[in-house]
Amino acid sequence: MSKVRVHNFAISLDGFGTGAGQAPDAPFGHAGERLHEWMFATRFWGEMTGAQGGGSGADHAFAAMHGPGIGAEIMGAGKFGPPGWQDDPGYRGWWGPNPPFHTPTFVLTHRPRPAIEMEGGTTFHFLDASPAEALATAREAAGGQDVRLGGGPSVIRDFLAEGLVDHMHVVQVPILLGRGVRLWDGLESLEDTYDIEAVSTPSGVTHLTFTNKRL
Repeated sequence: MSKVRVHNFAISLDGFGTGAGQAPDAPFGHAGERLHEWMFATRFWGEMTGAQGGGSGADHAFAAMHGPGIGAEIMGAGKFGPPGWQDDPGYRGWWGPNPPFHTPTFVLTHRPRPAIEMEGGTTFHFLDASPAEALATAREAAGGQDVRLGGGPSVIRDFLAEGLVDHMHVVQVPILLGRGVRLWDGLESLEDTYDIEAVSTPSGVTHLTFTNKRL
């Protein structure tokens, strides 16, 4: 069976995966881009955005595992757009006409709408579904490949609580946010379910990998 994977999900030292005050000009609220500066410096990011250069060390190696073997993505409403996007019937996501997913992408929302076909192979589907129901739909669309769980923190937390995540890569960034949405709230004893490894890199971040012990 295909696996459920989380990649490059950055959190602060106090566990926040996004800051407070998310808005059209601030996708991560008051956190700005501070959670992702480590990734912007990698060759992976340069290749994805068409920029030149970028480091090819450990941060790049972890970041580059984001794409291979992925056949579909699941994300929450807050990753697709800022609060209130459901009120705009023409809204098509943060990323412009060619989003970076290139697969069927399932957006969890209590206000579904017709699917949106974008450039580059991304089609957004809007589901009002439980984690297990959404995963069954995404697995069918993935055609035997893995399903990436893109976030935000509440969605990942819900899938973890139901035991649906097989592999998770979390990047702990040495900043304190103090407010926003935390990843770990309500979860405990993940170490009983997952083998956890930590690798720190010169950029100052720590890459935490969680591999489900049933694999």
